[in-house]
Amino acid sequence: MTDDQVLRHLARANAVAQRALGLGRHPFGAILVAPDGETVLAEQGNVDTVNHAEAVLARTAALNFAPDYLWQCTLVTTVEPCAMCAATQYWANIGRVVYGMSEARLLALTGNHGENPTLDLPCREVFAHGQKAVQVIGPVPEAEAGIAALHLDFWK
Repeated sequence: MTDDQVLRHLARANAVAQRALGLGRHPFGAILVAPDGETVLAEQGNVDTVNHAEAVLARTAALNFAPDYLWQCTLVTTVEPCAMCAATQYWANIGRVVYGMSEARLLALTGNHGENPTLDLPCREVFAHGQKAVQVIGPVPEAEAGIAALHLDFWK
């Protein structure tokens, strides 16, 4: 995936997060990109504290696409996948993740918020304990400000 594709897809994922926010949900968004690096196969906003955008998207993808195909796909998400979402992506066999803002930065923005007791566990560490080499791209500094903007006011 080129740098231009990464930035365009992160912007689209952030638009999905904006829609989730408009529905009164937490401002997280994720999209699934086909092996061509262009085609968006699915998108998902956050549902609730148990059904994160990335996990719901990965489960839906696993129901609709073959594992070998998903291994060539990319999950693009606004914020680094938490341990639950990284594990769901791993089991869905999605071979790459791109994220804009780190989990550590999210924790700095949310603090000890009751609706987001952030797990400070990088997705790279979750994947490192598996048997598949999931590729991780992120954080992407050029996308962080736009992503963080949705979170700054929300978690107050």
